[in-house]
Amino acid sequence: MNQHIEIEFKNLLDEKEFKLLIDHFEIDVADFTSQQNHYFDTPEFELKKRSSALRVREKNSRYELTLKQPATEGLLETNQDITAEAAAAFLNHGTFPEGAILRLLTADGIDPEAFSCFGTLQTDRFEFPYKEGLLVLDHSSYLEQEDYELEYEVTDAKAGKNIFLSLLGSLQIPERKTENKVKRFYRAKFKD
Repeated sequence: MNQHIEIEFKNLLDEKEFKLLIDHFEIDVADFTSQQNHYFDTPEFELKKRSSALRVREKNSRYELTLKQPATEGLLETNQDITAEAAAAFLNHGTFPEGAILRLLTADGIDPEAFSCFGTLQTDRFEFPYKEGLLVLDHSSYLEQEDYELEYEVTDAKAGKNIFLSLLGSLQIPERKTENKVKRFYRAKFKD
């Protein structure tokens, strides 16, 4: 089991701003990698009610189960590698993969047999070290829509925020209130 606190800053971009960042950092579009996030919850949205999220990420023929839960600062992210067979069993038959995340959810009183996949988000991503963190450019497609996003993952929230806002300001990109991908996906799917 791999656990860490995720502290990140996000900003939605328009297509022109996304291309500006690609040009600014001299990124080759061919270097973007594709991944799919399959999102899970119970019919009663027990995780959503707890401000938590569960996904299976498929990237480079690898599968990772991730549980995100609120923490004092940022999110507590628990990651667990799973096999392609375990991912398929969870996606197609609701068979929850064995391991640490199953134990965490069971200890929290959530029935692992109640989970089902409610959708998939496709992301083309490029990430690279930038100053004191990791800068991420995402182009995501889901539910017949797409969006562009800049993320900055850091370990020091205060310094990270200053660096992130400075980058936005230097490129004249307005700061925008930005929900995480699963919340944007929920909003599009359920129109809440």
